[in-house]
Amino acid sequence: MMPAVDFEEHRPMLLGLAYRLLGSMWDAEDVVQEAWLRWQGTDQSQVREPRAFLTTVVSRLALDQLRSARVKREAYTGPWLPEPVMTSEAGPLDTAELRDTVSFATLHLMERLSPPERAVFVLREAFELPYDEIAGIVGASVPNARQMYRRASLRLAEGRDRFRPSTQEHAELLVKFMEAAGGGDLTALTDLLHEDVVLWNDGGGRTRAALRPIAGRQKVASFLLGLTSRYQFSESRLVEVNGGIALLTSLEEGHQLVMLDIVDGRIKGLYGVLNPDKLTRVPVD
Repeated sequence: MMPAVDFEEHRPMLLGLAYRLLGSMWDAEDVVQEAWLRWQGTDQSQVREPRAFLTTVVSRLALDQLRSARVKREAYTGPWLPEPVMTSEAGPLDTAELRDTVSFATLHLMERLSPPERAVFVLREAFELPYDEIAGIVGASVPNARQMYRRASLRLAEGRDRFRPSTQEHAELLVKFMEAAGGGDLTALTDLLHEDVVLWNDGGGRTRAALRPIAGRQKVASFLLGLTSRYQFSESRLVEVNGGIALLTSLEEGHQLVMLDIVDGRIKGLYGVLNPDKLTRVPVD
């Protein structure tokens, strides 16, 4: 088999891996391209398992990039949110773990983890690699890799619902949210929100957006109704991104993509991406 054929066979998986590690498809594509160049310079006859070899290369490249990206994200204007992608571009989603680790809420939660913890969690949870392989990739002992996975799982479990809503339930709640916010119905909107709801807006300094997270049911509801009273929302529709349903809204100055994190049947996380640089993967027209 030609080397290029081997690589292309694994490209969707490698992109999905890099995206989960970085939260940015632009960066993921750069990492996978660099892995391809390294593959071209490798004596493939000496590579017994191309998938394992390429997984190691992509993971290490992504780890290096993630360490430098964290510094840039600390200087980002306002909250930094992952780059949303159409579900069809997210790589294989054959298991519940692959779908969960590409969900927008989980990608956002993974920002809490250190780069090695994130790599260990993704490689174990989504790609089911054995601990000895994971330890070799991140440069840790097997017991340490197990400990990092356990620590990452506990940190992420604090913000996730064990019982994820179905696609239909998610879409129905999103429509109710859109109707309540668009209609200025404070009571209906407040009832949809979890007591500990938090709203994040990512404008990246490119468009007007809240520069800090907004927390609490009353504050979030008031903020949303204030927006709908001040700005004209010309069009809204549902789109499928990151394995779930999101609301794409046309604004006077651009577009906004809103993703929900649902816990106990109510909205606990609201993620609004307005930065146009992060909406290039979503068909806005």
